[in-house]
Amino acid sequence: MPDSPLINRLVGALRCLPGVGPKSAQRMALHVLERDREGGRRLGETLVEAVQRIANCERCRDLSEHPLCSRCADRSRDPGQLCVVETPGDVLAIDRGAGYRGYFFVLLGRLSPLDGIGPEHLGLDTLEARLRENEVRELILATGSTVEGQATAHYIAEMAEELDVRVTRIAQGVPLGGELEFVDTPTLAHAFSGRRELG
Repeated sequence: MPDSPLINRLVGALRCLPGVGPKSAQRMALHVLERDREGGRRLGETLVEAVQRIANCERCRDLSEHPLCSRCADRSRDPGQLCVVETPGDVLAIDRGAGYRGYFFVLLGRLSPLDGIGPEHLGLDTLEARLRENEVRELILATGSTVEGQATAHYIAEMAEELDVRVTRIAQGVPLGGELEFVDTPTLAHAFSGRRELG
C-alpha cells in the first residue's frame, strides 16, 4: 500500500463496491490519481449528488429521484399485474428483456431470519396495503431461486391468497438455448418438475 493515509482511505472507500478487493481498489485509486483526475472529480461529484437525491419510490420502493418513479407514473402500464422482485437490478432486467408491461414492487432484500431480516424489513405492510386496493389481479413472484428467495415467495404467496389475489411464479430452469448436459442437477430437476403442457 502507498505511504499515504489519504490514498489508503481512498482504496478502503472503493472496497465498499461489490466484487472490488484490495488490489482492484488500489488499481482504481492509482488510475484516477495518475491518469484521470478530472474523471475522479466527476465521479465524486456525481456520487455525492446521487446519494443525496436518489431515494425509494413511495409506491414501489425502486430507486428514484422523485417521490414517484417513472414506471409508477406511467399510466400505460397494466395496473392488474404486479411483479415482486428483490432488487432494483431485477426491475431493470425484467423491464428490459421480458416484455412485461405491469407494475413492480421491490423488496430490497429477502427474508433471512439468520441475518435478522424479517417481513417488516421488506415493506410487506406496504405491499399488503397495495393488494387491498383491489386493483391487482395477478401477483407475479420473481424472487430468486435461493432458499431465502423461495421462502420469501412462499410467505408473500400466502399473504396474497388470503386477499384473493391470483399468484404466479416466474418459471425457473433450463436457459434458452442451453444444452441439458451442461445444466446443473438441481436446476434440471426444478425445470423438470415445473413442466407444463404444450399448446
